[in-house]
Amino acid sequence: MTTTPANQHPTRRDLLKWFTGLPFLPLGAMATAATLAGCNDSDNGTTTMPTKTVNLKTATFTSMDAPSLANPAAMATTTVNSKLSVSWDDGSQTDYQLAYKPFFKTGDSVPNLSGGTIIAGGYVDAKGNPIVDKSVAGKERQFFSDCPDGSSLITVPNASVAGVTNPVFHVVQFEYTTKDQAGASMYGKLPSPIAILTLDQDQKTGHLELKKYYNVDMSSAYGLWITCGASMSPWGTHLSSEEYEPDAFDQGIGTALSTVTAYSQNYFGDSTTANPYNYGHLPEITVNKDGTGSVKKHFCLGRISHELVQVMPDNRTLIMGDDYTNGGFFMFIADKEKDLSAGTLYVAKYTSVFSENTIAPIQWINLGHATSQEISDLINVRKIKPSDIMESLTTQPADLTGYTKIILNAKTLWVKVKSGMEKAAAFLETHRYAALKGGSMAFTKLEGTTVNIKDKVAYSAVSYLQKSMVKNGAGWTESNNVSFSAAINSGAVVAHDMKGGQIDSTGAVINSDWVAYQSRVLITGEDLASPDALGNTANPNKIANPDNLKFSESLRTLFIGEDSGMHVNNFLWAYNVDTKVLSRILSTPSGAESTGLHAVDSINGWTYIMSNFQHPGDWEGIHSNVKGTLQSYINANYSNGYAAAVGYITADPIAPSSVKKS
Repeated sequence: MTTTPANQHPTRRDLLKWFTGLPFLPLGAMATAATLAGCNDSDNGTTTMPTKTVNLKTATFTSMDAPSLANPAAMATTTVNSKLSVSWDDGSQTDYQLAYKPFFKTGDSVPNLSGGTIIAGGYVDAKGNPIVDKSVAGKERQFFSDCPDGSSLITVPNASVAGVTNPVFHVVQFEYTTKDQAGASMYGKLPSPIAILTLDQDQKTGHLELKKYYNVDMSSAYGLWITCGASMSPWGTHLSSEEYEPDAFDQGIGTALSTVTAYSQNYFGDSTTANPYNYGHLPEITVNKDGTGSVKKHFCLGRISHELVQVMPDNRTLIMGDDYTNGGFFMFIADKEKDLSAGTLYVAKYTSVFSENTIAPIQWINLGHATSQEISDLINVRKIKPSDIMESLTTQPADLTGYTKIILNAKTLWVKVKSGMEKAAAFLETHRYAALKGGSMAFTKLEGTTVNIKDKVAYSAVSYLQKSMVKNGAGWTESNNVSFSAAINSGAVVAHDMKGGQIDSTGAVINSDWVAYQSRVLITGEDLASPDALGNTANPNKIANPDNLKFSESLRTLFIGEDSGMHVNNFLWAYNVDTKVLSRILSTPSGAESTGLHAVDSINGWTYIMSNFQHPGDWEGIHSNVKGTLQSYINANYSNGYAAAVGYITADPIAPSSVKKS
């Protein structure tokens, strides 16, 4: 993988690549510093080449207006009317108009690696056969997802795919399908596919064109469960997620076992084969040079509501959000670099109160060490049952000896780990065990994570500041040391400062220089006292319910994607961490959420921002003012609301003459 060091900047010469080729080109060329050459032809035919290094000084996004009913077509598709201005250290400036280019809509027929075609986002069972929606007689068709999510843009050394000049691979996962053709919910009932797209990169323009599509075989991983956010590891693999893990006790603190039964029937052809303990883990996708790929599911990173994880530059330290009510902030430190198959799991404990106005110190509670193989063996060889691991009661026992009272998903439980089962509890009943051990299990939907390497700061999206985070709210407990004075339903982004030399709960020094030692609120949304004229219940000029996060070292920009039921259209934002300016750069179709965010500073000298969306036209109460107007547009654009798009942000130079000396 080609990367740009954090302390180096793109040059104007590199960005001038944009002035050739296609009218819409990828966002930038973030290569390392080079010289800007000026030519002067002399009378005798010789050419002098004086040189001067010209480096990027600032990159500024100009915010677009939110679409309105004055232009309903813009509200019912992906709309980008934002701009990017690049200032150079010689006083010149280059301006670009941004736009959006999809590779496909789910449900489209696209070329596969073998020369035939395949349904984009299509579902297959454990034997690779299409899973067919038979809910409406006479309209049988393969299920396909309307919910593309996490993505990674990856290069592989010596890549070679027939018919592709310069292969670049885009890994895209599909979280779920909202409904069948009869309108019944299909959430969690189908195995999540992950596709590898082979793209052809134009070396002169950076333009990406879809050439091939490949479905990764997930049978060795027992299929995948609700794959949500994703990230790319520093070693060039795709780190997926399995969200809302099934509650093996079926006590209402996770997905119900009835959903597992439906999943099992659709994937294995048998309702009893799927074991809930095989889901809620972290799958890793490796891309091969021929455009194929493989999966490895890691069972030792805790069984939680995994979202978008982030591996630190040491190739060992990984931080994880937990998309859950009464969720925790987790860390995993691998035994070896670039290998997540063994390591130690931690949960954060705030040692003083974390609130809207405080900076809260963290102690990391050591939950235990495991290898992926030994946890997998507990599930699939030993066939361990929930009752083998612990007791979990929903009513207070008469004799409290050995029990610990905990709160998860705003529900009270009394738990007791059975003798010798601490490791199984830590890695298979992670929520219960982390709460029992005193972790600050207070977050409400702690989602995507990312890292600012230069400043040594990690960022986490907290989709809602409510319930267990708010004093006396549902699920709140004083011992968690998370106590906001009032709910902010539109959420926040939290910053975690990092350093080495930290001591864990056992008194041992944590073997990492990338340990979060304190948390603080970076930026919040703003709830409205009453809906505005369009229906927004959160200020449309601020973030609402942040979900995906990615940080660009070169642009010094935190990109924030929304999963909001408070904005009529969800947005993708660019937040400059130096100027503190927040800019709206993309609007998804109304009723959709912004997903698949992936910012790459350099792929063969070009920078990309990848962006998807999910479930367009998924109407909620806030859409009552727009649904009647927008429904026909959504139907026309996205297969009656059954499809969604996968693509990336492009840039069009506004005028070459804008590059001028001051």
